[in-house]
Amino acid sequence: MKILSMVVAMAALMSVVDSQATQAQSDASKPEFYTQQVQPIFAAHCVRCHGDSNHRGGLSLGSRQDMLLDRRNKPVVVPGDAANSLLIRLIRHEGPSNDPMPMPSKRERLSDGDIAIVERWVLAGAIVPVTLTGGKR
Repeated sequence: MKILSMVVAMAALMSVVDSQATQAQSDASKPEFYTQQVQPIFAAHCVRCHGDSNHRGGLSLGSRQDMLLDRRNKPVVVPGDAANSLLIRLIRHEGPSNDPMPMPSKRERLSDGDIAIVERWVLAGAIVPVTLTGGKR
């Protein structure tokens, strides 16, 4: 009976830990969501052209400020507004008529799941860890 009680207690503890991890991953307004969900998508599909030393089209994904405005001071990500975020339109392959460049260019479109993750992040305010903001979220 004592072993059964221990097994039940361990199962309950594991459930709480798993629930907390899932909560952190699903809460798009937390910096961890960017680190665990969004950043890996950018790393796999975007940083080759828009990383630290590459800024094709004037876009760098190196900091939150760079994601908000490109090098020409044009808005790229509008926190809380996925529909008006150029980044979202480009990864959906629904770019503006005057520059419809789908992203990633010359590569397969992001999966619907990856696009949904980036959209959730933008809708939640495009929060990134302090290390990417220079002290501002």
